[in-house]
Amino acid sequence: MRKEIYLAGGCFWGTEKYFGNVNGVIETKVGYANGNTQEPTYDEVCHHNTGHAETVKVIYEDTILTLSYLLDLYYDVIDPVSINRQGGDVGTQYRTGIYFVDLQDEEVIKNSITELQKKYKEKIAVEVTPLVNFFSAEEYHQKYLEKNPSGYCHIGKDKFEKAINAVDGSKKYRKRTEEELKNSLTNIQYDVTQNNATEAPFLNEYYNEYKEGIYVDITTGEPLFVSSDKFDSGCGWPSFSKPIDEERITEVKDKSHGMIRTEVRSKTGDAHLGHVFEDGPTQLGGLRYCINSASLKFIPKEKMVQEGYEDLLSKL
Repeated sequence: MRKEIYLAGGCFWGTEKYFGNVNGVIETKVGYANGNTQEPTYDEVCHHNTGHAETVKVIYEDTILTLSYLLDLYYDVIDPVSINRQGGDVGTQYRTGIYFVDLQDEEVIKNSITELQKKYKEKIAVEVTPLVNFFSAEEYHQKYLEKNPSGYCHIGKDKFEKAINAVDGSKKYRKRTEEELKNSLTNIQYDVTQNNATEAPFLNEYYNEYKEGIYVDITTGEPLFVSSDKFDSGCGWPSFSKPIDEERITEVKDKSHGMIRTEVRSKTGDAHLGHVFEDGPTQLGGLRYCINSASLKFIPKEKMVQEGYEDLLSKL
C-alpha cells in the first residue's frame, strides 16, 4: 500500500535526491510546508517570514519500507539538535520537521524521536506535527540535483550511496516465532541466539573459515558480515572489523559474568551474536566483533546469486 510522509531536513534539493535513491520510495516532490501563507514562492519563503519549511513529500510502498526505517534514514542526514539550521543553510525555512497525514503514524514518529533522544544530550529539535499545508515548489526545484549534478548539496556523497543500498530488513527478513526457531535450529544455535550462550572457542564452524562470501543471521537470513572484513584474532571465534551495515545490528551493555561488555545482536531477528571489543587491528578501525559461529550461516561467493544475495557481490 502506498503511504506518504513529509520530511523537512534543510535544503530540499539534497533531501529529495537522498530519498529518491531509496528502494521502496515511489515518488518525491519538493515544496513548502506548514507555513502561514498560500502558494508561496521560493523568494517569499527565503525572505518574507512565511513560516514555511523546505519539505520533501515522500510517497513510499509500505510492503518494502516501514515508516520507522524511513525515519532512521532521515535522521542519518540531519543534525537533529540544530535549530533552524542544516549544513550551511540558516533560517526557519531550514528547520527539521516530520509532518504526517495518517494519524496512526504519530505514535511511530514519537517513539522514534524518543529513541533518537537517547543518543543526544541536547534536546531533539525535530518538529513533529500533522501536515497543515504543502505547496509544490517551482518546477526548476523538482529533481534539481538530477538536472544540475554539480549543484549545491549539504548531504555527502557517501550518504547517497548508503541510500541506494538501503534495505529495510524488517520487510525482507522476518523474525521467526519461538516454535519456528526450535524446529529449524540446532540445540547450540538456539542456545546461542536465544539464550545468550557462548560456544566453545576453536571448536566452532567458522573460526578458521576464510573463503569469500557473506555471513548471515542464522535466524532470519539477513546479511551481517562479509569475508573481506574477517581477520584471525587468535581468540577462537570468527572475528570481523565491522558489520556489513551498522543498521543491521544493535549494541547492548552487558553486565553479566561480573564484566561490562558490549553485546552485539541482530536488529531484525534480535538474535544474540557475540560481543564487540576495542582491541582489533588499528589499520582495520580498532574494533573486533567476536561472533559465535552458531549465530551465523556462511554463504560462499559462488552460491550468493542462487541464494538471493547477488546485490552484495560488490562487497567482497
